[in-house]
Amino acid sequence: MSESIIELPFSADDFGVLTFDCYGTLIDWESGILHTLRPLFMRHGLTLSDNALLELFARHEAALESEEYMTYRDILRETVLGMAQEEGVTLSKEEAELLPESVGEWNAFPDTVESLRRLGTKYRLAILSNIDDTLLLQSAEKHLGGSEQFETIVTAQQVRSYKPSPPHFTTALERLGVQPEHILHIAQSRYHDIAPASALGLKTVWVNRRRGQSGTGATAPAVAQPDLEVPNLQTLTHLLIP
Repeated sequence: MSESIIELPFSADDFGVLTFDCYGTLIDWESGILHTLRPLFMRHGLTLSDNALLELFARHEAALESEEYMTYRDILRETVLGMAQEEGVTLSKEEAELLPESVGEWNAFPDTVESLRRLGTKYRLAILSNIDDTLLLQSAEKHLGGSEQFETIVTAQQVRSYKPSPPHFTTALERLGVQPEHILHIAQSRYHDIAPASALGLKTVWVNRRRGQSGTGATAPAVAQPDLEVPNLQTLTHLLIP
């Protein structure tokens, strides 16, 4: 896809609010996951390709998120333990905590902070994230330029549910006081975000951060058609604010 031929299928002025997924869209969670899990499993003699490791993560994480609510810190710990068990590896309690402990160190994508700054000059901004409040605030303060730029932040901890279930989106609509047609939802995961947001009548942008790579990485596969696909936030920003 050439950035020069991407055109908006809607008017940039149709929306007053931009809602964002965080991890995978604003924060480079795949690099964070790999940085922690690759050496952990290698210490136990297990060598998987990056794609295989991420897809193993995605499968266990999605299964846990579909069950009775537990905190995302617990989801991450149980995901790692489930991955290890499937691969015949036994981890210590300390090793199982390495991934949840690493979340605050996951970096933003290079275009994230400047894109948010520019978009915030025209639109109200919000985050809808499958995470705990404390972990999200750590990321926002350390890597996103601060939490104050977001009018609202909806977390899994607040709604006791995980996307793709609808509570993140219905809660955001209530808090923001706008109709679905006035929100543009921006996300990397078609499974967690594009499918449920579209079902609720929101226009969606798929930020295809995995462009040029095979597989679906750390997110479960899904058949969902966004209204617009872009390779990064910088491209989207230039389309919305020429």
